[in-house]
Amino acid sequence: MTFLPEAPTSPFNPHSLLYEFLTSPLALLIRALYHLFLSFRGPAYLPNSNPIRIVCISDTHTQKLPVPSGDVLIHAGDLTNAGTTLEIQTQIDWLKSLPHTQKIAIAGNHDSYLDPRSRAPSEVDKTLDWGNIHYLQHSTVRLKFPAHGDSGRALNIHGAPQIPACGGKEFAFQYQRDEDAWTGTIPVDTDVLVTHTPPRWHLDLPIGLGCSFLLKEVWRVKPRVHIYGHVHAGWGKETAFWDEGQKAYERLCGRKERWLLWGGSLGVGWWLDLVRLLVYGVLGLLWTKVWGAEECGTAMVNAALIDWRTSKIGHEAQVVDI
Repeated sequence: MTFLPEAPTSPFNPHSLLYEFLTSPLALLIRALYHLFLSFRGPAYLPNSNPIRIVCISDTHTQKLPVPSGDVLIHAGDLTNAGTTLEIQTQIDWLKSLPHTQKIAIAGNHDSYLDPRSRAPSEVDKTLDWGNIHYLQHSTVRLKFPAHGDSGRALNIHGAPQIPACGGKEFAFQYQRDEDAWTGTIPVDTDVLVTHTPPRWHLDLPIGLGCSFLLKEVWRVKPRVHIYGHVHAGWGKETAFWDEGQKAYERLCGRKERWLLWGGSLGVGWWLDLVRLLVYGVLGLLWTKVWGAEECGTAMVNAALIDWRTSKIGHEAQVVDI
């Protein structure tokens, strides 16, 4: 991470720490506090004694990499750059060659052919061979794992590709940022959710490139795992506990006060949410570390593999046990 006090050249590039410290110190403070509590609180849930291993990748952009073994391989979109059938099929053939028993893929905004609205006229009559890959587009698949548990296990996996608009008509599955493309669209029995865009503020950039409507929908459904990409600099894992502390954090991220410079005045609402963040952060630690209660949260995974600085594969595939 660079420490030069310069504004990024693209909204998809992160600010340097010094730039954030000088221009939005409150936002930096809130994120640091929230993630400090998360780091001490622990995992979202305790995996099953015979867990199903999910391997998470996204944003390969025509590139390939070694992929860990697992029960399910999930690609969360942006297989390609130009989104032609040739590029997409090449990535599909690579995914088909991998040894995972079950494979899931969704589209990203760069996978133009998969959205009729962004499909090039020269590609209209062409087709793809997905083989043994489950391609999800606003759809769900129920996968069974007979080797896990006495009577086997199953997972409901829902995939949806839509993103807030960030480019021209060649980008797929876009909607206007103030348009609600999510409410009521995800089945409540979803175990694993796969989207291309992040929910806003989670493994996202400080300006909030993720979708607030998706965040609201994920609050409603609360899947066990949520896998996405799109924001390359957001790569990593994070836990969502769906409590009042998380609500306060999300409100603080969206408040205009986060952009105040040193010496600015803060509203009462900002202070109240800061207190809520601190109080519920401490209560969450007591809940797990002192009282020994089990968590029932969501493991969020930004699986984008491209390094924003080089446009090459710079991150590893991530693994989640469920």
